[in-house]
Amino acid sequence: MKSRTGMWIFVVCLFPTLAVPILFAAQNGKNHQPTFTTFDVPGSVYTLPSSINSAGAITGVYYDASFVRHGFVRGHHGTITTFDPPGVGPPGVSLDPSINLAGAITGSYYDASFVLHGFLRAPDGTITTFDPPGSRSTTTSSINPAGAITGTYTDASFVLHGFLRARDSTTFDPPDSKFTSSSGINPAGAITGSYVDTSGHDHGFLRARDGTFTTFDPPGSIFIITSGINPAGAITGSYQDVTRFTLHGFLRAPDGTITTFDVPVAAGNRANSINPAGAITGYYEVFDGTSFNVHGLLRAPGGTITTFDVPGATITWASSINPAGAITGFYSDASGHDHCFVRY
Repeated sequence: MKSRTGMWIFVVCLFPTLAVPILFAAQNGKNHQPTFTTFDVPGSVYTLPSSINSAGAITGVYYDASFVRHGFVRGHHGTITTFDPPGVGPPGVSLDPSINLAGAITGSYYDASFVLHGFLRAPDGTITTFDPPGSRSTTTSSINPAGAITGTYTDASFVLHGFLRARDSTTFDPPDSKFTSSSGINPAGAITGSYVDTSGHDHGFLRARDGTFTTFDPPGSIFIITSGINPAGAITGSYQDVTRFTLHGFLRAPDGTITTFDVPVAAGNRANSINPAGAITGYYEVFDGTSFNVHGLLRAPGGTITTFDVPGATITWASSINPAGAITGFYSDASGHDHCFVRY
């Protein structure tokens, strides 16, 4: 399931694969004892895992010693394969590739002229590159089980639009949109994202499969980031409020009801991914007087929020959750070294 992570740079896992049991509550609404597995991309300096599918395969990007980014996919058995689209140039593959159940991966890459293009990596490793018509810069965000891809492109006038790459490519904008950003697509082809209207106000949107738009705003929102949509049409993301300018998590149910949520001690909350059961993962920040400390969060379908850290972590950043409730992300240890994790 896809998620939209921040642009953190971190050192990749330096230790061999490790599983550590620890007691936490409620994943997908059930009590269990999670285990954490860490992994490394060979030859990497930094790694950013971004998406985990139903089979437990993970995709993301990593930095080599020259700080060029490459794509990777880690199979559910732990085998890691790296890849680069044809024609890639520095700085390499862009952040946040997405993987579907079949193992197809979509993402973006820079060419030698530093122009962004989209790519689709088939399960057999074949890579196809693409751009919506009229695009001068293409960023993909999500791929569904049928292989339909959504994302955002910039036209010749530097205006942002959404796109859908399926049997026929389609570009779109909500009514009265000045700039459009697409972030997620579900199995039915419904798409979510956000847009800025011609008055400069920010809104979330849901684009149904037939192309009709529904716009929405969490109460008191002045800025919204949508991050995912599940098969039922539930949408999650984060928004900034008008009074404290603080980020809060939100869940928009299929009937349009919006519920906001926060870890009580948090200075900010980011919801990054939602699975079919409605479980949401992300992170929250706590200010200790000198710096912000980041921890993982899991919101169960019933609304219970569990916070978690990889054992020994000073920072835990959760980026994606799959249907079984497995979460991927990264953490930083007491020595300042960062590592990738999967929380089962």
